[in-house]
Amino acid sequence: MKISLIGATGFVGNAILNELLERNFHVTAIARNTDKITIENENLEKKNVDVFSETELAEAVKGSDAVISAYNPGWTNPNIHDEYQKGAASIQNAVENSGVKRLIVIGGAGTLKIDGNHLVDGPNFPKEIYPAASAVKKYFVENLSKNENLDWEFFSPAIEMSMFSEDQVKTGKYRVATDSPIFDEEGRSRHSVQDLAVAVVDELENKKFKHQIFTAAY
Repeated sequence: MKISLIGATGFVGNAILNELLERNFHVTAIARNTDKITIENENLEKKNVDVFSETELAEAVKGSDAVISAYNPGWTNPNIHDEYQKGAASIQNAVENSGVKRLIVIGGAGTLKIDGNHLVDGPNFPKEIYPAASAVKKYFVENLSKNENLDWEFFSPAIEMSMFSEDQVKTGKYRVATDSPIFDEEGRSRHSVQDLAVAVVDELENKKFKHQIFTAAY
């Protein structure tokens, strides 16, 4: 199976890239600068593409069995809210124009709901990530969820996903749900980035959540 992975140099994208290659997928890794990818693998092709260039991006993903988008303009980007929406829409349009039918978008936990309300709209949602999280939710609600041309899926990670290396352990174990977070016995919603990648690639193979939002956690 041939997979195009957009945002392959990011924290989440890199974990997904490793998982795909471990399972012997043929991967086209797409980023603005793929020099950051130090992996060398016979199943890996690297392409430098700006996601805002729909025509170039459509050509880059053409012929893929599926596209996974882990696009993130960068947490320190002062224009992250607007750039995320613009970039995500560009990716969606490029995939449609390429003729590829399947798109898996990696979103954020803020798009999940508790008691019918999106987490990002809650009073205690962290202000420092609100611009990005609100942009992701808006894109999903107003754009992707209304798309009838693609076999899309939207993955929301668990609420806690530590970026500390000592917490990054691949267990291969997780539970899945649709639009509500999963909590463990300690009342926490969490997983490592490696197990996020396992859940996403499992879904790539199993195809259980067509036209749905889904999540995974321990």
